Amino acid sequence: MTTVRFKKLEIEAYEPGKSIVKKIKRIIKLSANESALGISPKAKKILSNKKLNFTRYPDGKSKKLRDQISKKFRCNKDKIICGAGSDEVIQMICQLFLNPKDEVIVPQFSFLMYRIYAKIVGAKVIFSKEKNYKVSIPEILKKVNKKTKIVFLANPNNPTGTYLSKFELVELRKKLRDNILLVIDDAYAEYMKNPDYKSGLDLFKNKKNVFILRTFSKIYGLASLRIGWGYGDKKIISALNQIKPPFNINEVAQLAAQESLKDAKFISRSVRHNLTYAKKIKKFLEKYDISSNKISANFLLLDFSKCKLKAKLFDQKLKRQGIILRSTEHGYKIKNMLRLTVGSRADCQKFIHAVKGIFN
Repeated sequence: MTTVRFKKLEIEAYEPGKSIVKKIKRIIKLSANESALGISPKAKKILSNKKLNFTRYPDGKSKKLRDQISKKFRCNKDKIICGAGSDEVIQMICQLFLNPKDEVIVPQFSFLMYRIYAKIVGAKVIFSKEKNYKVSIPEILKKVNKKTKIVFLANPNNPTGTYLSKFELVELRKKLRDNILLVIDDAYAEYMKNPDYKSGLDLFKNKKNVFILRTFSKIYGLASLRIGWGYGDKKIISALNQIKPPFNINEVAQLAAQESLKDAKFISRSVRHNLTYAKKIKKFLEKYDISSNKISANFLLLDFSKCKLKAKLFDQKLKRQGIILRSTEHGYKIKNMLRLTVGSRADCQKFIHAVKGIFN
């Protein structure tokens, strides 16, 4: 029997951070930028509620969640759309804006889903060079032509941990053509305490040609529930709602996200923890000539170019002890580096202990 033909896609599939090492039961997973402290106690109460009703469809418009987002971030609820992770919002943006042969610009070392979803709809992905693993505005502008429809960037950037200042972001928007959509991914915004940083949401709430992405997978710890949101012009949101799956956010995810937004104490504790242990790990690794980016999000990009060990061997030695980091070679094509998520207190201490053992 002949298989029905389907289109062939020249796409390298997304490979998530590994979570299993053969023959080792106790794993310390520092490969996926997940929350170090888990989820908010307020969200935990929702998850343990035995009265939850799973027989009814969830609210397809996520009305109560959008109300809570609007209240928390002081933004217009009619300019918010929720997705099954920010990934789904990226996918819908590509479906809405891109036609075959349109062009999308992404920094060369950037979140892989931008290029994947753009390619699926037939758009051409153009990579702008980075300078010292930081997004370069001049390099983005060099790549702009009449076919350019969207510029995607995460700020701070994944996997490099570098970021554009508020002045640089404003400059980029000014220099791009008005009819190019600038999509700014604020996935790690809550972690950012750097004085020259401002989130895309804070900078461009009223811009019609900027679209903001947010997620509950990182600091809020709801990665498994798959929930994120986007913020943009009312006309864009209205059009996205036409193509959005009808019940894309499950009821539990909506309720947990609402409660997470109310727990300011938990978020503050998560930020303090991240800063404390990112500084501690960064300083510790410098003893072994492993350098990393300026502290920004909840991860560090570890550079082994001056270290006596290669990144690959270091990674292998850690895996034998059940500690998993993220290789940057697959997908990102960054050699001799590893991405390290800042984990819990216990995870960070075990990592430090294991590194001492490797070098001593």
